[in-house]
Amino acid sequence: MTALNSASGIEYKFHADKRVSIITCPFSGGQGRYGVELGPDHVLEHGLAAQLEELSWTLTATPTLTFTPPAQDPDAGKLKRPQFVADATRRVAESVAGVLADGVFPLVIGGDHSLAIGTISGMLSQHPDACLLWIDAHADINTPDSTPSGNIHGCPVAFVAGLVDPLPAQFSWLESSVSGSASAPRLPLDRLAYIGLRDVDSGERAILRQHNVAAFSMHHIDKYGIGKVVEMALARINPTGKAPVYVSFDIDALDPEHAPATGTPVRGGLSLREACYICEAVAETGNLLGMDVMECNPVLGTDERSVAATMSAACSVVRCAMGETLL
Repeated sequence: MTALNSASGIEYKFHADKRVSIITCPFSGGQGRYGVELGPDHVLEHGLAAQLEELSWTLTATPTLTFTPPAQDPDAGKLKRPQFVADATRRVAESVAGVLADGVFPLVIGGDHSLAIGTISGMLSQHPDACLLWIDAHADINTPDSTPSGNIHGCPVAFVAGLVDPLPAQFSWLESSVSGSASAPRLPLDRLAYIGLRDVDSGERAILRQHNVAAFSMHHIDKYGIGKVVEMALARINPTGKAPVYVSFDIDALDPEHAPATGTPVRGGLSLREACYICEAVAETGNLLGMDVMECNPVLGTDERSVAATMSAACSVVRCAMGETLL
């Protein structure tokens, strides 16, 4: 990557004073592999905070979130560790809602992608008109009935979009208040777009087709190019160009060549340059409201170099979202 350019001229409509809160979420309960809870510390060790300050963002204090599994956590149908995930995501939702209520940019570093149940719910509680751009190899829109694994990190979009009905009792908080607000609205599926899909379960494919979700796979990127795909995705979910946009970025959207240290790598993914372009393009709209970066797992790197490459890639996409430009 090039040297940081802090004079990009990008105006963040919803964060004009450029204050950011890094919310670290060392959580692994949404899936079964050890190590993803170590991701946030490793990303921070690669200098993320200093890089944001060089881009003229002011860091605000956020309490470090910690997560303790409950003594008892029986499955809810197919879903594994539902109480642990429900407790964690509620705390994340409250944290994100509180940060946004103060007019600060929430930058959430996970942890596994089940945390997005919390980040998106917290975001919607403050900005119910917001759109969601989901950058991922996977659609993560399985329901409790369709999930083949029972791991909730494959289900967060279904939860925030209201496709889980009835909700498991553990997730009743989704129908109550978030950080003193009314209950978070669900995300209309016409305000959701995917970029980078290449491993979609059959049940998810049926949901995407049924609801005509804006889903752009690697095939579309090959066909149209990344610039056109981002343009089409944003036009679908934000046709007026005025609504806030939240980006939830799973590091496995990148090809394993660029980000090997993750739990569910799939060959044939985004190049680092394509991933950075997505974030640059969203930033250029001025509508960026907040961002997740999930699923960095340093334990799964084959050596120190592969771990460093993954954490560096995570920092790169964040910097591009936060205003780094090539010139």
